[in-house]
Amino acid sequence: MTSRSITLTVNAQRIESEVEPRMHLGDFLRQRLGMTGTHLGCEHGVCGACTVLVNGDAVRSCLMLAVQADGMDVVTVEGLALADGSLAPIQQAFQKHHALQCGFCTPGVVMSLYALWMEAGCTSVEAARAKNGGIVDTSLITLSASSNHSDLLGIGTKGTAAGGSRRSQMGASVRSAGAEPITGKLR
Repeated sequence: MTSRSITLTVNAQRIESEVEPRMHLGDFLRQRLGMTGTHLGCEHGVCGACTVLVNGDAVRSCLMLAVQADGMDVVTVEGLALADGSLAPIQQAFQKHHALQCGFCTPGVVMSLYALWMEAGCTSVEAARAKNGGIVDTSLITLSASSNHSDLLGIGTKGTAAGGSRRSQMGASVRSAGAEPITGKLR
């Protein structure tokens, strides 16, 4: 099969690559770019472990072809890290409140919750639970122990990450072997 050239932005880095037209975005992120924080579970779009943001929307990377991401902005769990390499507020909240189970699907849950929270009008755990259809419900219940839900994402009064725009808070890519459930970092 003939490969195609694609150009996309992944975690604020411009990427140019040749891909087979049938390669899924999740496989591209893991195999070509080493973004192993994106986990592939069911490969049918049901479990959500492979969730990434594409142009700000939560997308199951096992259902999207890499060629479909040509010209788009992709953010993985590694891309949520702040510029100084520290955990994003949502990752800190997951860690603080032990909002994970075995950890395999945690990166996808973090990305799904992040996308839900960034939607207009989604300012509480209750609003996120109502919008998500139960996909991240266990973690939402655990995180509801937090007294200040806006602290989970560092959201200020304008709906952006504290200190600037949402994009400015997404730091450089943290490339890893991906064993750590919250960050994708190698333990």
